Parts: sequence; structure tokens; C-alpha cells
Amino acid sequence: MSEPLLLAESLSVRFRRTTLASLIGRGRPDNVQAVADVHLAVGRGQSVGLVGESGCGKTTLGRALLRLIEPSAGRLMFDGRDLITLSESDLFAFRRRAQMVFQDPYGSLNPRLTVEETLSEVFSVHRLCPVSKIRERVRELMQRVGLSPDLSTRRPYSLSGGQCQRVGIARALAVGPELIIADEPVSALDVSIQAQILNLFETLQHDMRLSLLFISHDLGVVRHLCRMVAVMYLGRIVEFGPTEAVFESPRHPYTQALIAAMPRLDVEGSLPRRGLAGEPPSPVAVPPGCPFHPRCPEAMPVCRNDPVPEERVEGRVKVRCHLYPLPMHA
Repeated sequence: MSEPLLLAESLSVRFRRTTLASLIGRGRPDNVQAVADVHLAVGRGQSVGLVGESGCGKTTLGRALLRLIEPSAGRLMFDGRDLITLSESDLFAFRRRAQMVFQDPYGSLNPRLTVEETLSEVFSVHRLCPVSKIRERVRELMQRVGLSPDLSTRRPYSLSGGQCQRVGIARALAVGPELIIADEPVSALDVSIQAQILNLFETLQHDMRLSLLFISHDLGVVRHLCRMVAVMYLGRIVEFGPTEAVFESPRHPYTQALIAAMPRLDVEGSLPRRGLAGEPPSPVAVPPGCPFHPRCPEAMPVCRNDPVPEERVEGRVKVRCHLYPLPMHA
């Protein structure tokens, strides 16, 4: 196995939560653990899906991987270099190699700028080509993402959601990145437009050999698009492995519940179609032991008392669950 392009080890992100009591001097600000002890690898040219319920920390993790949010602890490597210790100039250079596509197709664009101005700005800031060539490069980029050059003078308010998202994708591609982190890029779009954008990601990832981390709550989309999948619960990766291996035989009870809840055409699936009880706990008040134990149908006493275990390798899948004890060494 070659070294992954992006590697996170024991990565954590904590936020300070100021309460009324702390403001009047009767308490300390809380630390909210948004991402906890995450291990994640994205290989060169690989597509990895990151799934989980809303609020589980997927977006925070995606932004921390690009240092749009500063990690609180852990190790973060890109192409063998430590991202945590990069200087401002090195971080600027890193931005040419890793980009993000955001969820809100309108909110991610400057409403004052036309499509051409939005894309031209990237070429100018990063000095990617002579000024005389920028317009030509912008037109080429628009065509690559399926936008007519006739839209170059339009502003976001006069574009559809799908067109705005294509502009956002074009802006990310302008610097020629090796990695794209796409944060729920189709969730705000109509179903028919979602399919077009997903096909675009698939084509770009194949043609440009992009590494892709695709964040989504839609397991069907991830199964179609990604070769690997990571399942996140309350800031932790609880299962990671090849997409088909995870979907065909999920190990963690949380993964089993998510997949069992997927819409399906066959009426006799191999997984029990039991719902997932309750709501995810607040990250401000994480339960002791395994955070999933209050909702887990397989919970044991060890789950209530002991912290989340280290990764266990089960077949081709890594899982963090007390149901899978570490192998005994001779």
C-alpha cells in the first residue's frame, strides 16, 4: 500500500462554549468535543464517503482536514508533510492542492461577482496564468463543469442552484487540486439535478485522478460514488472500509441501523429493519463509555463503563466496537 495522500491520526476538534453562567463569572466555558480521536486516510485517486446523522461532526472534520478549522489535537499529514506546522506561505501553497466544495450553492458564492469574475479571481490570486489568458481559461473551466460560456456575465441570484454548484466546483478545480472535499454538495438541490452533479463528480474524479472525500447523509449516493466509506457517530469514526464490504456486512450496530433504514426495493433484506431509537446525545453532554450505548440494541455493561475501544480489523473493515474483542496474542 502506498502512503495515503491525506492522513488524519487521533484528530480532535474542540470548541469553547460560553454559557450565561460563565459570562457572569459563576462557571467556566464548556469544551464541546466536535471531533474526537479520528483516524482517516484518503488514498491518491481514491473516493471516500463520510456518512452519519446530521450534527455528528462531518462538516467540522472536513474543514479541519483543510485547516479551515484548527484541530485541537492529533496529527494531520498531506503528501507526507505535517499540515499542523505549515507556515502561512506553505499553507497558501497547500490550498492549490486541496480544495472544498460547500453545501450551500448560493451562500458559497459572492453575490456581487459574476461567474467570470468569481473564477478569474482564483487565477489572479494564485497567479496561475498571464492576465491575457484568464478569460480563455475561465471559458475552458466552465465547459468542463457543464456551464455554457453565455452564463459568464450572470450573478448567483440569476442562476439555478445546480448552476451555482457547478460554479463552486469550477472554482475548486481552477487551481488544479489533487484533493477535493465535497460537503453535502447535492443536498440542497432537486433530485434530477443531484444526479447530474453526482455524474459530474464521478467524471471529474476519474478523468483528473482526483482524491475525493464526499460528505453526505445519503448512503445511497455514497454507495454509488465512493470506493471507501467512513461512518461517523458523535464525532468518532466507528467503521471504515471498502464500500461494498461495509454495505454488504456492516459490523457496527450504528452502521447496521443506518443501512437497514435505507429505502430499498427488495422486501426481504438480510438486515433486520428495526429503527434506531432516540436521538443522538448532545456533544455538550456525551454519555460515559461508548457514546452510542444509550441507543444500541447490542449494548453490554462494558459499553456503558469503558471508553470507545481502539480499531479492530474485521475482514477488510476497521470497526471501533466492544462486540469485536482484540485478538489474543500467543
